[in-house]
Amino acid sequence: MTTVAPRLSRLTNPWWVVVGGGTAAAVGPQMYLATIGLFVLPITEETGFSRTTVTGAYSVAAVGMAIGLLIVARFVDRFAARYLLVPSFVLFAVSMALIAVVPPIAPVYFVPCFFVGFFGGGTVVPATRAVVSWFDNNRALAIGIVTGIIGLGTALAPLLAGALIDSVGWRAAYVGMALVAVVVSVTMVTLFVRARAERHVRGRLVRETWAEGREVSLELPGLTFREAVGTRQFWGIAVGLGLVGVVVIGLQVHLVPMMTDRGLSDVQAGSLLVIFGLASLAGRVAGGFVIDRVHGAIVGPIVMLAPIAGLFFLHPPFPSAAVAVAFIGLAFGIEGDLLAVLITRYLGTRHFGRIVGPVQAAFLLGTAFGPLLLGLGYDSYGSYDPVIPALIGALVVGAALIATLGSYAYPAVRGFDQLAARDELAASEVLSDLASRPHSPD
Repeated sequence: MTTVAPRLSRLTNPWWVVVGGGTAAAVGPQMYLATIGLFVLPITEETGFSRTTVTGAYSVAAVGMAIGLLIVARFVDRFAARYLLVPSFVLFAVSMALIAVVPPIAPVYFVPCFFVGFFGGGTVVPATRAVVSWFDNNRALAIGIVTGIIGLGTALAPLLAGALIDSVGWRAAYVGMALVAVVVSVTMVTLFVRARAERHVRGRLVRETWAEGREVSLELPGLTFREAVGTRQFWGIAVGLGLVGVVVIGLQVHLVPMMTDRGLSDVQAGSLLVIFGLASLAGRVAGGFVIDRVHGAIVGPIVMLAPIAGLFFLHPPFPSAAVAVAFIGLAFGIEGDLLAVLITRYLGTRHFGRIVGPVQAAFLLGTAFGPLLLGLGYDSYGSYDPVIPALIGALVVGAALIATLGSYAYPAVRGFDQLAARDELAASEVLSDLASRPHSPD
């Protein structure tokens, strides 16, 4: 590690960026995705859609989000975070509200679902980049707290959605969720979210600034996008985490109907979503603490294999199913920390947005197959069991890919977090110095 000495300047508190970014994201696309399972039965009863059609909304939204991520990724490293986040959250909320007015025609139903994902994609990378810019020594913990807050939102969203469905019906429930999303997200982003040393002219970031009579470079260390896609680490991270996403998201979306089919009551099956969210919350925060201290290529494969144990216990009685869901949620939470951390440690932060956008898009496209695979399994065989061996195989392959990534190309700089909190531009000088040195994954 490289050691830097702190320089005093104005005091800032980067943890407010973590709180603001996490709270905004908690009412973003994850709120929609985490509650689809609760809408399956009321939508099928009113519209006559099959379960594959209704849960297929997740796949459509995932495709839309992947496209949105690819587009916004081209702007994240060039524009200030708020200029991308605020319009994305507003349009995401509008799209979710429009689900309330769709007729019982499947292609029409999928249109607003697509745009929920498309505009939701614009809410992800800018906030992550802002958080990453402030932290190096505690980067995984900061990301873990952000994703932990998202996990709390994932746990509470089914309670909100369930209450709204019971009181006003599924259509008005989507309107209520959209109102919550736009008010909370825009408030949090406006008050708290910005990147470290973010200097811009009408939203467009600049690469150098003038301070205290000297010119300060704002360049960051790391590979360009073209260099990154030529590495095995880029593809290992994208495919490895994407395969795990197929399993975990597929199970999350189908959890309620799967467990009611296996004998649990509607209340018990719905409460499993809360357990999933709480377990993912714990996994994200605890995982962030561990990943800052233990190499990600060691931690990752261990937690990625945890859902296999969960699959063997995903049956009544309720306590057994609860333990199984906790294993799956824990793995999902820690996996959320791994993506951004592995990208920055192996490929750097120079073109973070350009790199992480396609990786997250690949992850989402992979997860789109999970709900579809389980839905087709149920519709074809009347049971989810025939697809379980394929899910286990995906977990094993994903864990193997992460285990073979190698050593970090961009390890943490000792003392960076304290320096960044005291003097943003002094931290920029350290990073610009690192950017001038040659680095490459092994």
